[in-house]
Amino acid sequence: MLYRGEDTRPREGFLGRAGAVVPRTVAVESSVDEPPFDDSLVAAGLRRLATGAPRPMPRRARGACPELDCVRDRLSPGDLAFAERRARAIGTTADRVLVATGLMSDDDYVRALARHLRVPFEPLDEIPRDAVPVDDDALIDAAAAGMLPLDTGLRRETVVAPQGAAARRLAELAGSADAPRAIRLTTEARLRRFVARTADTALGRRAAFGLATTHPDLSAAPRPLAPACIALAIAAAGGVGIVWPGATAIALGIVLAVLFLAWTALRLLAVATPPARRPPALRRDADETLPVTTIVVALYREAATVPQLVAALDALDWPPEKLQIIVALEADDAATRRAFAAERLRPHWELLTVPETGPRTKPKALNAALPFVRGEYVAVFDAEDRPEPDQLRRAAAAFARGPARLACVQARLAIDNTRDSLLTALFTAEYAGLFDVFLPVLATLRLPLPLGGSSNHFRTAALRAVGGWDAFNLTEDADLGVRLARFGFSTDVITSTTLEEAPARLGPWLRQRRRWFQGWIQTVVVHMRAPRAALRDLGPAGFATLHLVVGGTVLAALVHPVFTATLVVKLVREGGLALDDPVAIALAGLFGLTAVAGWAASLLLGLVGLKRRGLLRFAWVLALVPLHWILLSVAAWLALIKIFRDPYRWDKTEHGLAKTSRSGARTAVRAVLQRGALSAGGGSAAGGRGWRLRHGLKKPEVAPATSQ
Repeated sequence: MLYRGEDTRPREGFLGRAGAVVPRTVAVESSVDEPPFDDSLVAAGLRRLATGAPRPMPRRARGACPELDCVRDRLSPGDLAFAERRARAIGTTADRVLVATGLMSDDDYVRALARHLRVPFEPLDEIPRDAVPVDDDALIDAAAAGMLPLDTGLRRETVVAPQGAAARRLAELAGSADAPRAIRLTTEARLRRFVARTADTALGRRAAFGLATTHPDLSAAPRPLAPACIALAIAAAGGVGIVWPGATAIALGIVLAVLFLAWTALRLLAVATPPARRPPALRRDADETLPVTTIVVALYREAATVPQLVAALDALDWPPEKLQIIVALEADDAATRRAFAAERLRPHWELLTVPETGPRTKPKALNAALPFVRGEYVAVFDAEDRPEPDQLRRAAAAFARGPARLACVQARLAIDNTRDSLLTALFTAEYAGLFDVFLPVLATLRLPLPLGGSSNHFRTAALRAVGGWDAFNLTEDADLGVRLARFGFSTDVITSTTLEEAPARLGPWLRQRRRWFQGWIQTVVVHMRAPRAALRDLGPAGFATLHLVVGGTVLAALVHPVFTATLVVKLVREGGLALDDPVAIALAGLFGLTAVAGWAASLLLGLVGLKRRGLLRFAWVLALVPLHWILLSVAAWLALIKIFRDPYRWDKTEHGLAKTSRSGARTAVRAVLQRGALSAGGGSAAGGRGWRLRHGLKKPEVAPATSQ
């Protein structure tokens, strides 16, 4: 029957997964020989698919998992029994088990379910954009919720990609009066491809400018008058210095020295604080209570690290049925895409092409993946990361123990290629002091935490509530940590380690540090646009932490050589201090104290961190702390210059260049790959995975890192 006419009434909506508003289908005029299409059953049925628990099973001769009814004639009794047992054991549905273990592809299962329900399977390959009667933003939300309104010209229908327990609910409703009418089934992968084909521009616009649109005062996106205001402030300060040069220099020196000493005192407080006890991770027998978790990795020109990354993330101890891994790739990165094509990726791996709209930055790529995140938690890793296998469980345990407003937990980062060069050895000591000593104390004091760029674990709802990442901030991690605090959320540090690769050569090291300093400057400038609002949101302690931890790190690197050079020049030029000039003696003592205190704080922080990590054999590198400070100062001044000349360019750090591995993890990764290749030789990749899981065998793990 032909349905025609255009409905002009305001369309209602119903809540889909994660609060996404999915436009509701509406009735339109029909000919007189058939009643008008009533979508109330569709809306009611799909609302049950999106929310709520499966209905109790009726007592009849069928399995405990009705979602298997559509494939009982295609699988052996042993496979069906295995799927039911594992589904009960880990608290999921049996269709997820079939797909995760490779017993059946998602495409094949959804086609079988569609036949069982007597509804069409929709490939979406030939559907034009104008057949979906919503705008692009609503299309993205609808697809992320697994539901897509469709106007075929004959009637309004809804395309459903079963997520979570949706397949079970559909199977329970099959043949009943409550069964949703006018639906078609498809897969999540096909739905994502449809969005990429038809709403790429809108997705890119949201990823790049979402935060700048919803919270413009909290984004580092370009502002027309910002450079002029900064230049005016510098000119005014310079004018004051010209009129009162001596007094200005003394006052500025005293203020900077006091701030620097406060920055130093905060680090010494961390050194004096004893380490926290390592809490247990969630046990394996708690799999039934584990939620779906998503991992997002944003990559660009990382083909060399792909085998290592796949092996490391596949070694994570988390049920694959409850895991989603999204890899965000740039459109022109053919080499990395080919590297993934050469891997035997498990079904929960998804490749997403990042739209080209806006700046090419890591945070924009992460934002592009955010609408498609299905997990209650979302973790971010980098290309070279090797997290401890139980890290997801430790993060889940921390969320379970923590308060409701705990939005993020940060794992500890450690450098693996320590022996590659002096720079990597210094990096090892620096990271040990930062992640094993300093950040845990900030978390204990409930102060804002400038996150590391990797191994962050978020509550997805909280991450979306604060606007995701700032696509224009070059240290999106530090900015996000401060923004979470401003929205009233807290952050913690977990005692789980992720091994990383540090730059071994001076050029890449300087470019990476310049980007970090540039991003920290952006973060302070953004959150100081409205100082009163920042003070109100963060509180006095949090406000001070923003300036001492984020801004103070940049300031310390900028002024440290100035204090040192001023003191040395004065001593050399005057042959010592005039004992009859108390002001000169006081200033010399203050400047000298700042220089020595900065070195001492860095040395002690690194020493305590190396001790807690069991790496005191590398403590000799701390003798190079003064040289390290000089390099940091060079990077900070380069960042200050670059923020005016090229504020949003992302200087990428190349990975996959490490020559050594302190933990032996690179050797373990190669062993995993070799064993995987050998085991795959006797059959298909899917069949090999399914056999291992059905027989309770675990994939070889990456060697765990030392963690305190």
